[in-house]
Formats: sequence, C-alpha cells, structure tokens
Amino acid sequence: MDGIEVAVRSVETVGTDTIALTLETPPEFDARPGQFVQLAATVDGEEVTRHYTLSSPDADETFETTVEVDPDGTLGPFLADLEPGDTVEIAGPFGDSYYEGEDSVVVLAGGPGVGPAVGIGERASRDGATVTVVYEDDDPVHEERLTALADAGATVVVTDDVSSEDVLEVLADAQGQTFIYGFAEFLDRATAALDAANVDAEDAKAENFGPAP
Repeated sequence: MDGIEVAVRSVETVGTDTIALTLETPPEFDARPGQFVQLAATVDGEEVTRHYTLSSPDADETFETTVEVDPDGTLGPFLADLEPGDTVEIAGPFGDSYYEGEDSVVVLAGGPGVGPAVGIGERASRDGATVTVVYEDDDPVHEERLTALADAGATVVVTDDVSSEDVLEVLADAQGQTFIYGFAEFLDRATAALDAANVDAEDAKAENFGPAP
C-alpha cells in the first residue's frame, strides 16, 4: 500500500527528545512488530519522508512509532507538534525482520531500536514466549514499558555497553530467535557481543537504521 493519509490518535513524550506517535490503522494494513513504515508530511512547503519502525505489539486499530526528535531537524519537530485529529501520510509496511510467533526471542536494541524491541517484547510476552531484551542507551526511553516487561517475566537489561560482562552473561544464557535493531555502528557492536557470548548471529533478524546522525 502507498501514500494513504491516517489520523493521529496521540503524541506522547517517552524520553528525552523522543515521542511515541500513535496513528489510526488504515484498512488492509497488516503490519507486524519489527516492520517499519514511511511517514511523509509537507513541512514549509517541502515534502519530507522518513522511515520509522513500529513500536506497538500489534496494529489492530492503531499502531505506534517511536520518533527521536532532533530539535534542528525537519520532520521530527513537525511530528512532535501534531495533535489528535491531524493527519500524516504513510506507506508500508516494509521490512523482513519481524516477529513471527517464535517461542523465544532475544532482542538487542541500540538507541531508537528500543521501539521495535518493546513492541516485539510485549507481543511475544503476550503470546507466552520467553523474552530477553538488551537495550544500549545512555539516556533510556520507554522506561515504563521496559519495567512492565520485566514485571511480566521478561529478562530486561538496560546498559551503556552492549559488550559488558553482565550483558555477555545474559546473552550466553538466552536462547531463541535473535533480533537486532539500531544504527549501523550498534549492529557491529551487537554482533561482536553475540560472538563473544558464543551465540551464532548468522540467523539473526536485523534492521540497520543506517549511520548514526
């Protein structure tokens, strides 16, 4: 599907310069946790597009994306200023690195990769799967949802170094389908951490967000 307008349901601050944007789900929109959409809007007379990964456990009636807002950016500040009832244009969903009902999931997330991490974690937990989330960030977001995941029985590690000994011990003990989400530099660090923990990263489902801004 391409270029359809959807209504904004809510815009919520979930961390420093970070929002959760909840949008109305259009007809025939079959998105799974870990997939991404293209958001488009006209800002100062120019159409701007960016890709954002779903951060909700499903897209039944609404779906959520998590947006890092660069105060000097273009689309991020525009999205942060939206109000319920406003509209944006979406296309998608896109991406092959998504949750498919696995019995056990291990999600490594760096920076904005926490969006798909919480979405997959919540969906897998709801399905009764074993969930491990390792999230690298020196200024974490979605802390309430991460705490709720841990309270529901998931193993959740928030760290500023994905290669630390504590993280490697968790990775060595975790089993299941591995997912990796984040900027290119994080994917390299996360893959190295998996190797150090003697975990085969070859079959990991990974989404590279490109070079860090």
